[in-house]
Amino acid sequence: MPTKAPIKKTPKKVTMDDLLRSQDEAWKAIRETQLAQKEIQQANREIQQANREIQKAHKETEKAIKETQKNIGGLNNTLGSIVEHLLTPGLPRKFRKLGYSFDRIATYKFAEGVYAQIDGMLENGAQAVAVEVKITLRQADIDEHLVRMEKIRKHADGYGDKRQFMGAMAATITDAATKNYALKQGLFVIEPSGDDVKVTKPAAEPRIW
Repeated sequence: MPTKAPIKKTPKKVTMDDLLRSQDEAWKAIRETQLAQKEIQQANREIQQANREIQKAHKETEKAIKETQKNIGGLNNTLGSIVEHLLTPGLPRKFRKLGYSFDRIATYKFAEGVYAQIDGMLENGAQAVAVEVKITLRQADIDEHLVRMEKIRKHADGYGDKRQFMGAMAATITDAATKNYALKQGLFVIEPSGDDVKVTKPAAEPRIW
């Protein structure tokens, strides 16, 4: 049986065009890589810029929070000054002119299931006036104090305190309608008057709790 002669493969001839084409493809790949690197660098710069803006916003937020806390602190100091001004040692003297004798002013915070905080309590052995202090007097403040007076009465009953309790609203700013509303509810109204304070008694007898 005759043997087949091996087939000889003729090597492909590399032409100049092939070299140039390969070179173009290589340069194209390099340019694409460089472009991708530039895009990555640009993305990194944008991320860094975003981080800087976030940090700036964070600092501005912290500054705003500090300013708010400072303002709240100032408001608390202002309210504290109002309390000190309106609930002065001269206040019992004002009530004495209205026929009430109080020998001390105290502050209370009732808890034990009947929470109520009292800015000032004029007291004697038989009577007490719970004073709520506000910068600006509003009808809602008056209604809240009426509820507070009920809590005070409940707390006193729980401890066998038989004193008569009355209520008063003290404010540096009020209007005639709101003041009249407080008086109609049987509450005293305490207001600044020059360097002193003025106490207005309800037209009818003060409400007793």
